[in-house]
Amino acid sequence: MAMGTVTIVMYHYVRDLRRSRYPRLKALDLDLFREQLAYIKRHYVIITMEELIFAVEQRRGAWRLPPNAALLTFDDGYLDHFINVFPLLDEMRVQGSFFPPARAIRERKVLDVNKIHFVLAACEDPSEIADTVWRAGAAHGLDLAVANERAPKSRHDRPEVAFIKRALQSELPREVRAPLLDKLFARYVTEDEAAFAAELYMNVDHLRCLMRHGMFIGCHSDDHVRLGQLDAEEQARQIDGALEFLVEIGVDLDGWVMCYPYGDVNETLLEILRARRCRIGLTTRVGLAGAENDPLLLPRLDTNDLPKRADAPPNQWATHAGLNGYASQGGR
Repeated sequence: MAMGTVTIVMYHYVRDLRRSRYPRLKALDLDLFREQLAYIKRHYVIITMEELIFAVEQRRGAWRLPPNAALLTFDDGYLDHFINVFPLLDEMRVQGSFFPPARAIRERKVLDVNKIHFVLAACEDPSEIADTVWRAGAAHGLDLAVANERAPKSRHDRPEVAFIKRALQSELPREVRAPLLDKLFARYVTEDEAAFAAELYMNVDHLRCLMRHGMFIGCHSDDHVRLGQLDAEEQARQIDGALEFLVEIGVDLDGWVMCYPYGDVNETLLEILRARRCRIGLTTRVGLAGAENDPLLLPRLDTNDLPKRADAPPNQWATHAGLNGYASQGGR
């Protein structure tokens, strides 16, 4: 059995899609989440973030972790996590680690990434949005076709959707994409951004409740931007603003953890994190985490990389982790 590695699982939206106003949203259905939790509990030992930090900092060779260790992480601070995820974790007595972007919680602003998701979920024909994006680029003398051709293929999106996401996240200049995205959000979703944000994200009281029940709260930047594309001054502002927010809600920064929006990180950002004594950094790179990794660059698996049936046999990732029919009794 594998000791010294951990399977870190990454989640975003978790909701009852059949009863949702946005059934086309790319989310994990709540029933499938229950099934996957049962699968993980059956085949892994679910550890806490504190256990992982201790293992990383005490390492002499391989990390000292339970066989087939797993860690559950939840990005973006969604109300889904409080309403749907937290009760299940609490009932199972296992810890989840939650990473809210500070500004979305403090100011009730819908993040650009979420505006894109819900515009796509609300529009029946993504080609309408793609045409609008192409025209916006052309109007500003931008050839989005070149950027689209050189972009890496998406693991989870068809090409047209991947193009829309890339253009509205980074390829269009900020001064072009911000007003365009606001216009699309108002057209397809709602003009009341604050009300929508209140439905979408947890608030401070929710986060404090999670902490009282043993959940871990970490840093996901201030504005959920691509940190690797910022200069050092703006990177520091993004981290410091988020850390101030964590202090406000009662997080002990002696053991704080970073989760990179979009998995975007560079050496300048790593220097800033080391200077602020960040213990662990979570990327979106696919893989199992072990002592061979820089603690600030740990890979994760997406929920789609693991089975969503409680009775499923171990898949290839479980095989990589060294599972041989081991049944977990793990909890927090």
